[in-house]
Amino acid sequence: MNRTMTKKTFNIVAFHVVCWILVASPAIIFSPQHMRNSGVMCLLRLCLPLFLSAIFYINYLWLVPEYLVNGRRNVYVCINILCILLFAFCTDRLMDISRMLELAAGWNPPPPHDPMPEGMAMLLSFVRNVFPCLLSVTLATSVRLALRWQTAESERKEMEIQKTEAELSNLRNQINPHFLLNTLNNIYALISFDKDKAQKAVLSLSSLLRQMLYGARNNSVSLKEETEFIGNYVELMKIRLNKNVKIDFNVSIKTDKELRIAPLIIISLVENAFKHGVGTTRPSFISINIIADENKIECEIRNSNFPKNDSDKSGHGIGLEQVAKRLDMAYAGKYVWERCTDDKNEVYYSKIVLYDTQMCDNR
Repeated sequence: MNRTMTKKTFNIVAFHVVCWILVASPAIIFSPQHMRNSGVMCLLRLCLPLFLSAIFYINYLWLVPEYLVNGRRNVYVCINILCILLFAFCTDRLMDISRMLELAAGWNPPPPHDPMPEGMAMLLSFVRNVFPCLLSVTLATSVRLALRWQTAESERKEMEIQKTEAELSNLRNQINPHFLLNTLNNIYALISFDKDKAQKAVLSLSSLLRQMLYGARNNSVSLKEETEFIGNYVELMKIRLNKNVKIDFNVSIKTDKELRIAPLIIISLVENAFKHGVGTTRPSFISINIIADENKIECEIRNSNFPKNDSDKSGHGIGLEQVAKRLDMAYAGKYVWERCTDDKNEVYYSKIVLYDTQMCDNR
């Protein structure tokens, strides 16, 4: 990290040096030949960009962060006015020195045909000296404020990512008490008449809890592990359902390569399907199909639709809004999510296509 910061600092310093070289070069390149041959005259010509750079960095490093940003605008304006007046005075004196040196060396240019009134000449000289200074102040202020905004925006995004990751990690670690209690009660009931099924349910619950515990440490998991996790969840949910609910869960991975996926995305859609897809008024169904190859991972879910009212707090998933945030964070520009209901609002359809199948675990 220190090496990265050092490289970044070096790049910034190099950029500033190159910019000021470009600013100072015209003062020498476009000066008359006799001035380029005189070291003293070259130094005098370089004073203007040196003054401008001084004013730039006074604002960039001191006035803007210390006064303007902190609301002390009066101090910021007053110091800049003093700097501008000092700059104008010094520039005027340097021009006088330059003219005297030219006269002494016999480089006196021919007088203008129509000399300006003295007052007008002084005004034009003042404007000519002040304008570059104002430009330097404006540029320094704009650059500093832009960098401050960029830094604040980066920090905000980083905090948002950390908050989302913390929420996801917390949700990955926890299990809804009602879900756990109902599952244990169902397993207890199974023991009396179907011990084999009860044993399978205990194994599914154990696997589910283990994956919740250890899977929370990673920002990506293998697709195989995630589908096993979803399969265990589906098997546990089946215990609670009657024969009027038809459940189909199919996985087809068409590659030998290990595919990786961000956790809590597909399982959240599955939870949503069980929450809204099971009802008591008519037969229900939930169909889950996961298809993957080297290029993409597809998850298609169809379920009967029984919308819950706003007061219904059942379900313990991270919610569709959090799914959208997770997708934007982990698969920015590399996913498609379709969701809709049929004309009668009786069937809900959701399909996610992920185009990053080799996620790094350090996301």
